[in-house]
Amino acid sequence: MRIGKLWSVGLAAVLAVGVAAWAQNGEHRGPSGGVGSGKGDLQVYFIDVEGGQSTLFVMPTGETLLVDTGNPGGRDAGRIVAMCKTAGVTKIDTLVITHYHTDHVGGLPEVASMIPVGRFIDHGVNRETAEIQGSAPTIKGYDAYQKVLADGHAQHMTAKPGDVLPVKAMHVEVVSADGEVIDKPLAAGGEPNAACASSPLKDVENTENDRSVGMVITFGKLRILDMGDLTWAKERGLVCPMNKLGKVDVYIVSHHGLDRSGSPAFVDAIAPRVAIMDNGPHKGGAPSTYVTIEGSPRLKDLWQLHTAEVDGAKNVADSRIANLAGTNPDAANVLKLTGRMDGSFAVTNGRTGETVEYPAK
Repeated sequence: MRIGKLWSVGLAAVLAVGVAAWAQNGEHRGPSGGVGSGKGDLQVYFIDVEGGQSTLFVMPTGETLLVDTGNPGGRDAGRIVAMCKTAGVTKIDTLVITHYHTDHVGGLPEVASMIPVGRFIDHGVNRETAEIQGSAPTIKGYDAYQKVLADGHAQHMTAKPGDVLPVKAMHVEVVSADGEVIDKPLAAGGEPNAACASSPLKDVENTENDRSVGMVITFGKLRILDMGDLTWAKERGLVCPMNKLGKVDVYIVSHHGLDRSGSPAFVDAIAPRVAIMDNGPHKGGAPSTYVTIEGSPRLKDLWQLHTAEVDGAKNVADSRIANLAGTNPDAANVLKLTGRMDGSFAVTNGRTGETVEYPAK
């Protein structure tokens, strides 16, 4: 079904509340003097899928990359397609599924039914059984995805560490997939990591999280890191004893900010200037994760999709949160990053329309 057929007045009103707010506020000049999109800019939309993940990259050429599709049930797919419409996107050129947990792959069949997808990329077969997870959602999500692939309407690629994805307007390098990580450091990496000695160790989970596709996404001089839900134990191979990744400008916080990912050794190694957390009010945003990120040596700002309401929660200032506590129904406000080739970028809060600029380094 083509995207235009989705937009009856009633359905759009139900699915696109937060996106409508973005359309009103997204180009607003914030206190820092930030402006809306330029023709040569990269636009990145962090879509609110309630503690799952879905991130839309729109390159200046019009090429698109979508990472994950949130949960099943129509709500998240509707928000994703609504964001596509607002961004002027009529096709997803590449859709990466980091792993097969339902909050990452669940919305895929619905998304694919509403907007064309040119290419699917994943880590390979699912090896997580219902016994490992304690229930069957991973198997159901994976099976539903396989039915979409079986239609044969799109290309399919299995990602391996070291692969460069077939994305033309950005350099997207796979650093983890299917439980493995790159053997050699990237060009920006190679330094010893002093934080390894004091950073605690954790066991692998033997779940799909361990197999997450992790990517370093480079646009000019701007470096963005997305590791999906890669676990504490598996990420260690990327930063200990040597930092294979190097420093990044933007860290899409692993695993929604749960304390099962994002060790001090990892965060210190990548030393992000800005971190963006895809948390929900009651999922992710662990207090220990907040402390680790806020203590990172180069950090200017941590942004959150939601106010964290977990036990002992710590939160940034309201101006850096897209969806505040007590919003009912949830407004589904987005965060938007505008990236530039010189390495400068800006983050806009879809709730307030305010933009914060981060200069090139």
